[in-house]
Amino acid sequence: MYTFICNDSPNGILSGIYDAWDFKIKQNRKFHSGEAAAPCSHTDISLLCREPENYSLFCEYLPVTESEEKSDKVAKTILKRLGLEFYDTLLNAILAITPESRSAPDKADAAYKTVVYALSSPLGAAALNDLANPYVHRIFALSRATGAEAHHLLGFLRFSELENGVLFAVIHPKNNALPFLAEHFTDRLPQENFMIYDENRRTAAVHSAGKNFMLVDASDLNQDILNRFSQKEQEYRSLWQTFFESIAIKARTNPKLQSQNIPKRFWGDTVELRTIGP
Repeated sequence: MYTFICNDSPNGILSGIYDAWDFKIKQNRKFHSGEAAAPCSHTDISLLCREPENYSLFCEYLPVTESEEKSDKVAKTILKRLGLEFYDTLLNAILAITPESRSAPDKADAAYKTVVYALSSPLGAAALNDLANPYVHRIFALSRATGAEAHHLLGFLRFSELENGVLFAVIHPKNNALPFLAEHFTDRLPQENFMIYDENRRTAAVHSAGKNFMLVDASDLNQDILNRFSQKEQEYRSLWQTFFESIAIKARTNPKLQSQNIPKRFWGDTVELRTIGP
């Protein structure tokens, strides 16, 4: 048995799929040439995106070196042979986590086995409909979790204008929805300078007017600058609070309904729900 350990990122997991597949081919070549005692199949290989809690004596653990070249080759193969919908579903799953932990260590293996199944099956891309397959079912569940959260955030995310004119928003998603939000707002606000900051992962999507966005490490982000709002921003916030308080009917306050419309975990990042003075 062989277990490849890769980084928990799209490039890391796709690089892991490349290495696992390449390893299987090379091992079989060694078998046919007499250098190896037994052939290797995909079932002999697993892929993890973090170190295992318990190591097995009968398993060889191999590190994956992340490479854009390797991940690009896997992405191009998937897009060419299985299509964009399959690739998007797989990517959504790779960006997901499980509710009970901060990551989903089994998602890398599920992604690898699902790609293997789809490429080797006459179903092709339609293999994603075979939810009886445990790996496909796992990819489906993880992809749905990321997609649902990204959909919520597209409606709840709000930008604030900083002193320097940059539009800034902060999010705290469970899943890594940042790439999808960045792509959406790059299309919607192509001529704006904006930044979306995922505080849970300390990463940010930075967009310069007229260009594409970049995902950057934001662990050393200057928090002081991010709290310096423009005068216009402060005025609009004050106007909103006045409007909100003026139309509110205290006798009809319904926190339960409000939490159904906007789940409480999004409240901290929703400008309209903050108490802001002039």
